[in-house]
Amino acid sequence: MRIARYTPAAGGPASYGLVEGDGADAVVVRLDGDPFDGVRTTGERTPLSGVRLLAPVAPSKVLCLGRNYAEHARELGNEVPEIPVVFAKFSTSVVGPDAEVPYPPDTENLHFEGELAVVIGRECTRVPADQVPGVVLGYTVANDLTLRDMQRAEKQWTRAKGFDRSCPLGPWVETELDPGALALRTTVNGEVRQDGTTADMLLDVAACVSWVSQTMTLLPGDVVLTGTPAGVGPLQAGDEVMVSIEGIGSLATRIV
Repeated sequence: MRIARYTPAAGGPASYGLVEGDGADAVVVRLDGDPFDGVRTTGERTPLSGVRLLAPVAPSKVLCLGRNYAEHARELGNEVPEIPVVFAKFSTSVVGPDAEVPYPPDTENLHFEGELAVVIGRECTRVPADQVPGVVLGYTVANDLTLRDMQRAEKQWTRAKGFDRSCPLGPWVETELDPGALALRTTVNGEVRQDGTTADMLLDVAACVSWVSQTMTLLPGDVVLTGTPAGVGPLQAGDEVMVSIEGIGSLATRIV
């Protein structure tokens, strides 16, 4: 299933829905409530072209694995961490598909990082890796926008990673997917910058979710970002970033 969160194009309250079909024939079937306590559809069907997609969930927190691809760690002059690096983004960081992100005045080196995002489906804590599939709703696409100069200057990454609108998510949550070896590609203005696979993650999805859950309770709708492959780089105002992940779809963001 593809689960989206949306409003009517003309405005109105946000709803969850199932995306059915593709291309010009795609429709959104509105859900009764949210998808975290069971998927119940209503009879309301709207062409996908007639809605505005939002971030597919509204997380209480976004927990992120840093340097989880060896080649990405090395391209920035870092060693592969002995202990997994975890940082956070916030509800104010999250934006949806086709979002416009103002170039922050606090940086001269804004970077893109395309990532696979895991969406939590139920409250959980201290989850063993072999039980992680039971707490995951599905997967979506993320762009971990980063103020690289600030990240290098400060010993912790809260400001460099958690600034407003730094976490585009979308276009929807795919619930039926094996995340083990998905192609991940990022383009900037149509030029390929990242061309990787989730098979290269140092910690796989189950290990990522299990690790962060050892110290923090995960709530329905929370998101875990699993790291970025090599190829990250700078952005300028006017750039359009597109992150595409096999089996999910594409997430576009414009820097303004």
